[in-house]
Amino acid sequence: MRLSGKVAIITGANAGIGEAIALDFAREGATVVITGRRKDLLDQAAQAIERTIPAAKGRVVAVSGTVTDDAHVRSTVDQAVRAFGKIDILVNNAAIGAFGKLLHEIDDATWEEVLAINLTGVFQFTRAVVPEMLKLGGGSIINISSVGGLVGFPMSAAYGTSKGGLNAFTRCVALDYGKNKIRCNAICPGLVDTPMAAGLLSDPQSREQALSAYAIRRVGTPKEIASMAVYLASDESQWVTGSTMTIDGGLTAQ
Repeated sequence: MRLSGKVAIITGANAGIGEAIALDFAREGATVVITGRRKDLLDQAAQAIERTIPAAKGRVVAVSGTVTDDAHVRSTVDQAVRAFGKIDILVNNAAIGAFGKLLHEIDDATWEEVLAINLTGVFQFTRAVVPEMLKLGGGSIINISSVGGLVGFPMSAAYGTSKGGLNAFTRCVALDYGKNKIRCNAICPGLVDTPMAAGLLSDPQSREQALSAYAIRRVGTPKEIASMAVYLASDESQWVTGSTMTIDGGLTAQ
């Protein structure tokens, strides 16, 4: 198994991409500490992993809370270290979308919430985990970004800004800690079948219009993103850091 013996924290793991990553990590032998804002959904995700992978029983821990609460962030890291002795992997996946408004229509609260969850929360979790990885002598930090951080999309200024900032953050962390064998990479998915995309995908006309920009004219799956995360978390990617990897059906190839 590719992640045997490793301990991973995965944020926003109660659904979608985060849940798929947690499942694949557990399947590959990792102990997973999953976080999310809704305790009921988080517990269901943990139970689903244990049902799917009986060998994962005792290797899945759910800690509810929000990435915007630094006390929750530090408590999650402390719990992981106390229970399992180390943290090898951090997946910063928790995020929210904000679409459908022109820049001048976005209110302060929306702007601040998107940046707080999509960017500041990543900073806080990374800041809390890095000292543990320094003690360990290495680690892998994986940021789930978006093609929206690489190219512009209409009526998505807050979201695009947060993901563009996340890509820059990824490169800076990679440079700061490469000498310590701490790697940091970003995955930039295109349109993926997740709860965040449900509104767009449920409307046939909007769906077809969106997919017309993709060379491979279908929606991505959370499992496809999870497969890349497994690679970046594993020892197979020891020479990979500071990268923004697109999984987007050819959207950015144009």
